[in-house]
Amino acid sequence: MDRTLTSFIAALRSADVRISTAETLDAMSAVELCGYRNREFLKDTLALVLPKTSDEKSTFNETFDQFFAFEDVKGEDVVVELDGDGNEGEGGSGQGQGGAEGEGAGGGKGGRKKNKFSSFEEEQDEEDLGPGEMAKPQSALGKLLIQDSRVELTVRMASAAKEVSLEEIQVFTQKGLYTRKIMEEMGLGDLQQEISTVRQSPNIPDRRLGQELKKRREWLREQVRDYVEKQFLLHADATGKKLREELLRKVKLSNIEHRNFRLVQEVVFRMAKRLVALHSRRRKVFKRGQLHVSRTLRHNMSYDGSIFDLHWKSVKIDRPKVFAICDVSGSVANYARFMLMFLYSLEEVMPKVRSFAFSSDLAEVTDLFERNKLEDAIAKTLRDYSGGSTDYGQAFEDFRNKCLDDIDNRTTIIILGDARNNYGDPRTEILKEMYDRSKRLIWLNPESRNTWNVGDAEMRKYSAYVHQAEECNSLTHLDRIVGNLLRTIQ
Repeated sequence: MDRTLTSFIAALRSADVRISTAETLDAMSAVELCGYRNREFLKDTLALVLPKTSDEKSTFNETFDQFFAFEDVKGEDVVVELDGDGNEGEGGSGQGQGGAEGEGAGGGKGGRKKNKFSSFEEEQDEEDLGPGEMAKPQSALGKLLIQDSRVELTVRMASAAKEVSLEEIQVFTQKGLYTRKIMEEMGLGDLQQEISTVRQSPNIPDRRLGQELKKRREWLREQVRDYVEKQFLLHADATGKKLREELLRKVKLSNIEHRNFRLVQEVVFRMAKRLVALHSRRRKVFKRGQLHVSRTLRHNMSYDGSIFDLHWKSVKIDRPKVFAICDVSGSVANYARFMLMFLYSLEEVMPKVRSFAFSSDLAEVTDLFERNKLEDAIAKTLRDYSGGSTDYGQAFEDFRNKCLDDIDNRTTIIILGDARNNYGDPRTEILKEMYDRSKRLIWLNPESRNTWNVGDAEMRKYSAYVHQAEECNSLTHLDRIVGNLLRTIQ
């Protein structure tokens, strides 16, 4: 039982559901109380213990349904389905017999079957004996199949998967191999021996049992194959996705191919949600401050002195402002794309962001982000403002004319750009004005530090008038810098 639960928790962790050791122990205690027999009861019980957010709850539901997926084993339903498909397949009308398709004793290592009830090994087909008296199975696996013990089969399958190290499956072509291994661990050998023995018996009830066991064995094989496939998607595919995400976090944003943009967006939103959760808690604690005793007592007089309505002394009223100035010229467009995406994903904890884009002339794009979906606003910004030769001096002058008077000691300015000015006037005096007026001026340069002063780069001059200059060319850099920014502006 514990192996099944720990495997499930490993699958949840692979799907980015954070589960601590204490929560694992709580889950084990809960399972000891509720058991595995009632699937929905088990799901509801674990849902109270393991997921902590709405996103984790959604992931939990999806992972649980995949991990504990198992078709109904009701005898009558299976027999009806088996009879329908089996008679056609075994009778040769369009489906073909299992043995004719090269499905040898390897359990899937031969050719792909057309009839899903083809046998593991060469077996003589015989006329269906129909309903009637049937002998009782003797093998452990045979008993579970005939008894329709769905939950027990599920647990036995999960335990067998653990024994054969299914979590180590690497490629999809190993599905047949692991299917066979799991079935052997579940007791396939004894079941095969029993089928062979009773089918040779002169007694009709024995032979009827042999036919039924054969049908249910093939049904079980399909369930195991499906289980292996889903476990592959849970473990190998999730691991592969995590590796890709880790790579995308570290790779330069300029090197990310367009086909990976959707995955990068998912990573950005997940990083942003983590920061939102972290800093929402901090802001909540800050807003509480110290208890205002006299006001609390005054507002609770109607409750005969019982304290229901608490009032606090310290409440943060003035929200700081953030100005984001982004170079969206071709060389740094990708960096601007993901920084804007990150900033606007933090709207729950980030003060209102005013955004500006420039290549030469600077324009405010704040309204564009308020009227459109985030992805559409970013696409329009890059399309409409990325043309022209980069001119930081002109951009700074436009910024001074538009909103320098709006900058005060509660303002944080973030500039994203490589500071390559095409040998134009850098207008450092305007940057100095911005520096003097603002609380904090941060410059994020996507180029490596050793190139900041090479060629037409003006970073050395600009660095004198910023509070913080950082190399920022990956999601890891962006996550760290924005996380630090949130600590200073709240």
